[in-house]
Amino acid sequence: MQPLFQTILAAAILALALPDAASAERVAEPSYGAELEGFAYPFPVKRFTFPSQRQELQMAYLDVPAETPNGRTAVLLHGKNFCAATWESQIRALSAAGYRVIAPDQIGFCKSSKPAAYQFTFRQLAENTHALLATLGVERPILIGHSTGGMLAAHYALLYPREVEQLVLVNPVGLEDWSAKGLPPVSLEQWYQRELKVSAASIRAYETATYYAGHWEARYEPWVTMLAGLNNGPGKAAVAWDSALVYDMIVTEPVLYRFPQIAVPTLLMIGQKDNTAIGKDLAPPEVRASLGHYPELGKAAARAIPGARLVEFPELGHAPQMSDPEGFNKALIEGIAVR
Repeated sequence: MQPLFQTILAAAILALALPDAASAERVAEPSYGAELEGFAYPFPVKRFTFPSQRQELQMAYLDVPAETPNGRTAVLLHGKNFCAATWESQIRALSAAGYRVIAPDQIGFCKSSKPAAYQFTFRQLAENTHALLATLGVERPILIGHSTGGMLAAHYALLYPREVEQLVLVNPVGLEDWSAKGLPPVSLEQWYQRELKVSAASIRAYETATYYAGHWEARYEPWVTMLAGLNNGPGKAAVAWDSALVYDMIVTEPVLYRFPQIAVPTLLMIGQKDNTAIGKDLAPPEVRASLGHYPELGKAAARAIPGARLVEFPELGHAPQMSDPEGFNKALIEGIAVR
């Protein structure tokens, strides 16, 4: 474990042990730079600089070699509240199993550029990722996408079907059309104002309920600190604005209608206690109750995607790879071994 992570964990345990809410408020919020300066990743961070939408941007990424190469490459695509570093356990397991592993931070996220003006679309993020992989000489990766990264992976497979060996979707969002089900319109300004209020406490509460099926462990704390520090640093406004643009992209670009067109071998890995639905707290109670039922959504996606295989984790939530990394990694490596 990195020394920084040990420090973060110690601070987290101390914070959780505080006797009352007033004491908790006195604990300083973490603060990192607009590109997560000050937060260490578990592997060396590299940079890909490229032009996009009339500006020069840089995409941070991890490129971890296989211990004993099997000639295959896994590309890990993070979710909305995640970064390349949150794949640490999967990167180590895949590398040990013979895979080269590439994990980018998408534009607008984590250690990558936060453009003030950018049209965020899944097609654009897929094109950015494709350009990175072309530069690295990766031609037919196994795409593994979690949450929003699952939506991105699906769009990538639709754009470049001959350039994807396999597709793995881990509790992807976009398995239902929230707007069609009754989510009211949410403006960019509304998303922006919500993001400006993000704190370590709000992140921890949300992740406990959604990512970890109601069970919090101190080992999750570094990732709360990572996200809270990014949203509390000197780039707070830029981070919040790009986050608002991303939320708008997620809600307005549902991918489920194109699932029957996916022509890539697909593995769905679904934590059954997930209840994720972007913006559901803004929906009327009767609509809110109908959203985020992943046991049904996962099965429906498996039926819609030709030849898809489904692995279910009965006791896990939105982030099965983090709740039970050992069990998840075993299922993942067994799943992608099937060609």
